[in-house]
Amino acid sequence: MNMQTLYLTVPLAPLAGAVVAGLFGKLIGRTGAHLVTILGVLVAFLVSLLIFQDVLAGHTFNGAVYTWLTSGDLSLEVGFLIDRLTVVMMLVVTFVSLMVYIYSIGYMADDPGYQRFFSYIALFTFSMLMLVMSNNFLQLLFGWEAVGLVSYLLIGFWFTRESAIYASLKAFMVNRVGDLGFLLGIGLILAWFGSLDYQQVFQMAPQMAGHTIALIDGHPWSLLTVICVLLFIGAMGKSAQFPLHVWLPDSMEGPTPISALIHAATMVTAGIFMVARMSPLFELSDTSLSFVMIIGAITALFMGFLGMIQNDIKRVIAYSTLSQLGYMTVALGASAYSAAIFHLMTHAFFKALLFLAAGSVIMGMHHDQDIRNMGGLRKYMPITWITMLIGSLALIGTPGFSGFYSKDSIIEAAQASHLWGSGFAAFAVTASVFVTAFYSFRLYFLVFHGKERFHNAHAEHDHGEEGDSHGHHGAPHESPWVVTVPLVLLAIPSVYAGWPYIEPLLYGGFFGSAIYIDAVAHPAMAELGAEFHGPAAMALSALTTLSLWLAVAGVATAYYLYMVRKDLPEKIKAKLGIVYAILDDKYGFDRFNDWFFAGGARLLGGKLWRWGDVAAIDGVLVNGTARLVGEIARISRYLQSGYIYHYAFAMIIGVVLLATWFV
Repeated sequence: MNMQTLYLTVPLAPLAGAVVAGLFGKLIGRTGAHLVTILGVLVAFLVSLLIFQDVLAGHTFNGAVYTWLTSGDLSLEVGFLIDRLTVVMMLVVTFVSLMVYIYSIGYMADDPGYQRFFSYIALFTFSMLMLVMSNNFLQLLFGWEAVGLVSYLLIGFWFTRESAIYASLKAFMVNRVGDLGFLLGIGLILAWFGSLDYQQVFQMAPQMAGHTIALIDGHPWSLLTVICVLLFIGAMGKSAQFPLHVWLPDSMEGPTPISALIHAATMVTAGIFMVARMSPLFELSDTSLSFVMIIGAITALFMGFLGMIQNDIKRVIAYSTLSQLGYMTVALGASAYSAAIFHLMTHAFFKALLFLAAGSVIMGMHHDQDIRNMGGLRKYMPITWITMLIGSLALIGTPGFSGFYSKDSIIEAAQASHLWGSGFAAFAVTASVFVTAFYSFRLYFLVFHGKERFHNAHAEHDHGEEGDSHGHHGAPHESPWVVTVPLVLLAIPSVYAGWPYIEPLLYGGFFGSAIYIDAVAHPAMAELGAEFHGPAAMALSALTTLSLWLAVAGVATAYYLYMVRKDLPEKIKAKLGIVYAILDDKYGFDRFNDWFFAGGARLLGGKLWRWGDVAAIDGVLVNGTARLVGEIARISRYLQSGYIYHYAFAMIIGVVLLATWFV
């Protein structure tokens, strides 16, 4: 069996599962639906492992699998680029998908749309694999749009809820904004490079570095800067960077497994992966790298602040995802692409773990998501408790845990970068450490420790529309094994995926030619490599760094406020009136978008309807023609009098006129 067949198997196995579960869901029933989709993604995961070993042995692949269309010199193909960057992404996508699928059996057990759900998530995995395996911009765009479409279907999965419909539309619209930039960037590449194949574009890029285009007359801009910024605008939509971040917190309306799959591990990291893949282009434009870094820094810090005041268990984790995506983006801007991909990988494990643990809590709490109604869950849900603690420790960068190695590398890379804006970025990612530790452990203490607050809440609490399999509000209970096994399996890499991999991934040249860095212009990674003396030394030296003490301070502050002086948060909230109001309003982005974009569109639509539909089309075209016909009929009625001498007279005049005309 040749390798190309194996490459094809990876995306097609989940696709087959999606088709079977989607079209024949009634025939095969619930069990059939989850078996066929889990089998599909399991095959994809196992084959990805084989391909991974093959790539490590030095066999990369770059070629077309199928030619879709040829026009002149341009051929549009479905092709695969299998190198070390691709295989890391394939393993992350298939492994996290597999865990989420198994978990979904328990989480979605009572849902009427069970088969539809499994069909959608398998389709999502297929789309994501097509995106990361592509070797040309056309297929990248296909995967890019497909994950956007499936995320729309999944966020709006409970389509009877107003909030879910709104959230899915919002995600779709905001992604459209980013995708427009992405499409323009790809269009510019096609126009100037004459090819959509990565390899050809990357080879021609250095010659194009001097070219400029004038978007506004008299203001020439570097061609590559414009292309990179446009491509990154696509990434801002997908990877939810400020100001296109507004869709991600609302997307928590979808079922929890979706939050874990799309909004932690796969779809939101597509933008990060894409920028890393485009490193040969970004390295030629310092302006775009600075832009990337500053956007990432704003997202990392300011989205973290919002996580500090949320009370919905999933929204806290959603803002934490935004903040961590900001970290990855900062790494990309500092030319530390490998650090960004490393953080993408470790974050995929511990963030999926946090979301799935939150889902387990929500199940135990009979679908109540308000952390103010929890507390003391530790004794009821021991497995969820310990796995959530592991995920939180990894997230805040506890030395030895996976998140520590990737996160601290990013902070150091931002400090080592010499680009414009790197000072602000270094400050933002360092300050975010405190913020992250604070909201993570605020959540953890409120949910698992302290006194139980759920008995008084359930008196007036109405459980969501998924219903509750138990039909009564007993004490919270540990979730079934289909839920806890994925938690344990994700907790293992959350602890372990750091220290064995940091050296090869960041400093051992693991990614080889897949990631290109201009080491002279952007020496950040080289400087980090010179100071790196192994994972153990890195963990030990962390004891003297500011970031570790900020993390400790964040945990301590959360403990003090929510376990010791429980009256203080309310007092602080009252003192910080205006600041709290701004945070509670999410900086006013949603309101502004609703007023300006949605309101503007409605206003424009209303005006177009009044002038276009009512005045022009109905008034002039439809009713106007009717009136015109009526007028002609009215005038011609005077000519039809019925008297013979009128007609004779008219005929004589006519003959005289004709005669004079001809003479």
